[in-house]
Amino acid sequence: MMAPRVHITEECLREGMQIESAQITVEQKLELLDALSRTGLRHIVVGAFVSPRFTPQMADIDELVRRLVPVPGVRYSALTLNERGRERARAWMPPLSETGEPPSTLVHLCDTFVRRNVNVSRAQEVAAWPDTIASAASAGAQRAGIGVGAVFGSNFSGLADLDEALELLDLQRQLWAGAGIPPDTVWLGDPMGWCTPRRTRELITLVRGRLPEIRHFYLHLHDSRGLALASSYAAIEALDERCELYLDTTAGGIGGCPYCGNGRATGLAPTEDLVNLLEEMGIPTGVDLERLIEAVWLLERILGRATNGHVSKAGPPPRGKRRYDPNLPVIETLAEARHFNLGAAVTDPGRRPWRAPIPDPPSETALSEARRLNPAIEPRRLNPAAHPGAQS
Repeated sequence: MMAPRVHITEECLREGMQIESAQITVEQKLELLDALSRTGLRHIVVGAFVSPRFTPQMADIDELVRRLVPVPGVRYSALTLNERGRERARAWMPPLSETGEPPSTLVHLCDTFVRRNVNVSRAQEVAAWPDTIASAASAGAQRAGIGVGAVFGSNFSGLADLDEALELLDLQRQLWAGAGIPPDTVWLGDPMGWCTPRRTRELITLVRGRLPEIRHFYLHLHDSRGLALASSYAAIEALDERCELYLDTTAGGIGGCPYCGNGRATGLAPTEDLVNLLEEMGIPTGVDLERLIEAVWLLERILGRATNGHVSKAGPPPRGKRRYDPNLPVIETLAEARHFNLGAAVTDPGRRPWRAPIPDPPSETALSEARRLNPAIEPRRLNPAAHPGAQS
């Protein structure tokens, strides 16, 4: 089977900034937004239309959108949690657009979290389903989404029950189908970072088995325990070319929720690391990884600290003309490691302790050199029975 089509939703300006200092200026956000817009990313969430009383970092959202200079080919959206927020967002369309997601119902598996996060209970979430479905039917919706939050677990209630998640998804499906609107989309949220590759693969496999009409999978995986990227990989493996996978990420892997108990310790998978993973898997992203890394460096200057990603520090795997010089000086610090992008200027040319210049390319293969140094060495053919997959 071939891999699903993978879509990246860049959440740095929303998920990322909501946990950072409210003193970050609009000018800094606009500079970062413009840098991200020029990387090849296709969907960027620019912020949230929410109360500044609870999320002061979003108090400048209107000014940010007013001054936004859209880059062609990029879709800009914003998070809204209620009708007031949706009214505010509609006033800025364009340059904002709808997220592209169908009308959806949602329930969290953790009542404590949803009360802390949006001041409603699980019962109220479920009670809102009929109105949501009726409004979608009145608007002539042709498709719908179903969703479960805190789907893998909660810092307040422990490990989640995947069977309960499936039952709630199936119930939502039945309600939508009863209104003549077949759901084809599922949203699975993990705000407290309980995802693991095994449980992610298991849940998606179960959803596909019980709800075969679902073709669009949205995953919002937090990286509290360092497993968001691995879980994203598991999701890709669990799907095929008939499906589309939508992954929320943040440049640098920043982000977090003030109500989950981990603060900035829970981000999302770093966008640059996901792009590198997808490209290494042969899944094209259309993203210029070098430009994305430069955007992460800009973000670090704005924050005044290093971010959580890896590719922004070590660079993508060097191939072709980008391979490292065998006589590259000794590299120790993160600043020196940026030579992959900044060149020799960030290195110390005097730190080359080897006695003679190292040839490039090597004058011999490892096997020929071994034979030259010890003529008694002879290659042995692999025993195919002992090494399945090896060729004799």
